[in-house]
Amino acid sequence: MKKRRILFVAAAILLLIAIAACMMVIGRGHTMYFDNKKLEYEGQTYDTYRRINVFVNGEQVAKLSAKDRGMATFMGQQLSFDIEVTKEKGDDPVNYSYTVKVPYKEDGIVLNLPGMIAGLPEEAYTTVFVPMVTEEDNAEEEIVIDEFGMSDVTEGEDTEP
Repeated sequence: MKKRRILFVAAAILLLIAIAACMMVIGRGHTMYFDNKKLEYEGQTYDTYRRINVFVNGEQVAKLSAKDRGMATFMGQQLSFDIEVTKEKGDDPVNYSYTVKVPYKEDGIVLNLPGMIAGLPEEAYTTVFVPMVTEEDNAEEEIVIDEFGMSDVTEGEDTEP
């Protein structure tokens, strides 16, 4: 009986290890942000494009004009996507394909597409997305008096009429 119990415990542990290994391969969800914004790198300026369409798995996830940002959410540690770039009005679009690996410790990455198209190194066009922090008003808490003229009383306090 004791051997059978040890076998079941060992099987359960092996199952959990297998599930953990699968989750490591599958990865977790990430958000990739695409910018069509001017980039300055080593004294050189890379200007925006008139229109950039971003496709992930054949589906359009962003349609970017100058100074726009789009995003795509995905599972795994890398994202393959195609972009269709129109430099000026009336120009024929040019297609590019990219695959970007996401670091394990990062959840959101911002890609500057003009820098990426120009062939700059990864550190030039890649930044970590940092959400904008909004300051909350530090207004003092208002004391509310109910219809009987009594304010909130905490438990345990003596209240004498």
